[in-house]
Amino acid sequence: MTDLPSSDDGLPLPYLRSYPLYLCHGIALAGPFFVPFSWGYVGLALFLYAVRMCGLSAGYHRYFAHRSFATSRGFQLVLAFLGGICTQRGALWWAANHRQHHACSDRPGDVHSPVRDGFFWSHLGWILSKRHETTRLDRIRDFARFPELRWLDRHHFVPSLIYAGALLLLGGWSALIWGCFVSTVLLWHATFCINSLAHVVGRRRYPTNDQSRNNSLLAILMMGEGWHNNHHHFRASAALGFYWWEVDVTYYLLRALAVLGLIWDVRTPPLAVRDSWRTEPGT
Repeated sequence: MTDLPSSDDGLPLPYLRSYPLYLCHGIALAGPFFVPFSWGYVGLALFLYAVRMCGLSAGYHRYFAHRSFATSRGFQLVLAFLGGICTQRGALWWAANHRQHHACSDRPGDVHSPVRDGFFWSHLGWILSKRHETTRLDRIRDFARFPELRWLDRHHFVPSLIYAGALLLLGGWSALIWGCFVSTVLLWHATFCINSLAHVVGRRRYPTNDQSRNNSLLAILMMGEGWHNNHHHFRASAALGFYWWEVDVTYYLLRALAVLGLIWDVRTPPLAVRDSWRTEPGT
C-alpha cells in the first residue's frame, strides 16, 4: 500500500478541507439526541436512503456514466435531479470521474484505487482533494451538450437544498435530521465502499484488468452495486447482477420503468460474455 497522496494545497492529508461534510456528519451523529425519538424516523431514514441509492445507481451510474439504457431528455433531467439529492455533486462531475476510473482502473490515472493509493484515499480523500474539484467535461461530452445538465452541475447544491427544505416543511426538525443528515451520511459511506472495499473484499468471477470484486453484502446494501466484478467485466450492462440469485434492486426498478415506457434499450450482457467464466481454463 502506498502513502496517501497529498492535497494540492500542500497539506499532507486533504481531509481538513470540507467543513460542510464534517458538519453533516456531526449533525447526523448528534442531531437525533436533540429531537424526539421515533422508530418511524428511523424507518424514514432507511426508506429515503434506499430511494436515493436507487436514484444514484440508476441515474448517475448506469445512465450518465455508462449509458446502459436510453431515455427522453425530460426524464434524463429527472434522473440528474434525483442523483443530485444524494449530495454527491452533479451528474456530469460524478459520471466523468467514474468513466476515468474505468479507463484506468487500479492503474496510474485511477482517481480512487485502494490497490494503489490505500483505503482512506479511495474511500474519501480523493473527493476532498482540490485536484478533483473541476468537472472534466472532455470526459462527458455526450451529456455536457445539454445546458440544463451543465446548470445542475454548476449548482449541484440546489437539489439537496430543495430536498432538505421539503423534509423540514413536511416533517419538521426530526424529519430533517433523520431523513436528510442521517440518511445522507449512510448513503455517502455506502457509495464510498464501492470505491474502496469492492476492490479489496469479495470474490472475482471474471479475470478483469483490475482488482474489482463481487460482494453480496454491498450488493444488498447498495441496491445491486456490489456486483462490482460483474460490472467491470461488462460495464455497459444495466443489470449488475448477472444471474437470478444476484439481487439487483436497481435493475428491477429499471425493468419497471421500461414497462412504463420511461426508458428503453435496456442493455444486458450477452450470454457468451456473461458465461465466459465457465469456459476459462481451470473452471
